[in-house]
Amino acid sequence: MRCPHCGSFDDKVIESRTLANGDSIRRRRECIGCGYRFTSYERIEEKQLMVIKRDGRRQPFDRTKIEHGIERALEKRPFSTMTIENIVNEIEDQAVMAGKGSREISSAMLGELVLAKLYQVDKVAYIRFASVYRHFGNLEEFIAEVNKVEGEHGSEH
Repeated sequence: MRCPHCGSFDDKVIESRTLANGDSIRRRRECIGCGYRFTSYERIEEKQLMVIKRDGRRQPFDRTKIEHGIERALEKRPFSTMTIENIVNEIEDQAVMAGKGSREISSAMLGELVLAKLYQVDKVAYIRFASVYRHFGNLEEFIAEVNKVEGEHGSEH
């Protein structure tokens, strides 16, 4: 693998760790040339899952889009990079299972999977993501969603 620091193709694997129930491997590598350490990920690639956009267009599922949305929602919240990685893995697994037959999933269903997971993990992140995803038209819609979460959260105690 090419070193991102010096460009050398000579490296060694220092540590390998299985992630996402065996669906991916995280490898810590060290460049033999310059000593720079970096991480690589290895995943099984199956037939590409397609996302059906609201306007009917289809585009390949892009894990990084989900990851960025979740990272923004969880920004300044007490979650490690590894936890975020696991959340994204779970959402990706759910999306693949939902689109199993046709290898397609609607962007609306994908958004709902993210919302459901964030609701389980962190209510603040859920509200952040919902405010962008659901395009609240006015303050009342936003307040209604917060009150819904507060009401359900309050009944847990």
